[in-house]
Amino acid sequence: MPELAVGGQRWQVAAGVNLLDALNGHGVAVPSGCRAGHCHSCRVRCIGGEPHDQLPQALPSSERAAGWRLACQCRVVEDLEVVPYDPRADGIDAQVSALSWPSPCVLRLRVIPARPLRYQPGQHVLLWSEDGIARPYSLASLPGDAPWLEFHLQCARPGAFADRARALQVGDRLRLGEVLSGPLHYDPAWEARPLWLLASGTGLAPLWAVLREALRQNHQGPIRVLHMAAPGEHYLAAELQALAASHPALVVDLRGPDADLGDLRPSRQAIALACGAPTRVEAIARRMFMAGLPRNQLFTDTFDKKPADSV
Repeated sequence: MPELAVGGQRWQVAAGVNLLDALNGHGVAVPSGCRAGHCHSCRVRCIGGEPHDQLPQALPSSERAAGWRLACQCRVVEDLEVVPYDPRADGIDAQVSALSWPSPCVLRLRVIPARPLRYQPGQHVLLWSEDGIARPYSLASLPGDAPWLEFHLQCARPGAFADRARALQVGDRLRLGEVLSGPLHYDPAWEARPLWLLASGTGLAPLWAVLREALRQNHQGPIRVLHMAAPGEHYLAAELQALAASHPALVVDLRGPDADLGDLRPSRQAIALACGAPTRVEAIARRMFMAGLPRNQLFTDTFDKKPADSV
């Protein structure tokens, strides 16, 4: 049986056991979110031995060369020594600068990092509470706009990070982990093409950033923003409508969470970005493809299905 070592502890584990399960099962508190290799909250650094990595492409080659692995995607096949990600040593300190509730379920959180964070619209960052609870959240702010970073947190249900977020006050401290790239972005080459931004719930957060980036780069084609949410939860309705009033090519479409999408008919030249709960994004993608949108012109990002702590 292979031996697993962490911080002076050593114990034997069954060959082939999931690394995240082996660590958590022996009292090493490694956080996890999606368990699918997307959220990166379970990063560990291998300093001895090599696990079987089932998703090596999830991390950049530079990080892999430094020994970083995603514990949820690794199996222990030989003696292995790891160091869990430590936000106190590896993260960036940040201070809560503003809190507001634009809807009953959504917390608009702004934090000022101790040093500037390099990121692009559509990317995510890991937020760590002071007691070591981590969740990835999409950035709703634009780089260079202000010293703060903005996040939209779904706090409708109990959850490890959501519970802490509801109790935050201005001046409280968080830690920022790594910036995570994803499929959502704005490409200046799309300048003249129709742009469709389709969101459910707080899936609007990264698309809010992408929309403003597109406008900042003087996007020339028509833009349509669709937001699916429960009554009272179209939390950026006023801001979206204000943008639409000053940009005639922008159309804002607010619908319920289970609204019929049969009337959506993008042109074959359109670029579509969709973000939110998996079932909603799947429904949007199905409609886009049925309407004839080429698959390589749809970019999707889904939040994991854990209701307590989803973005």
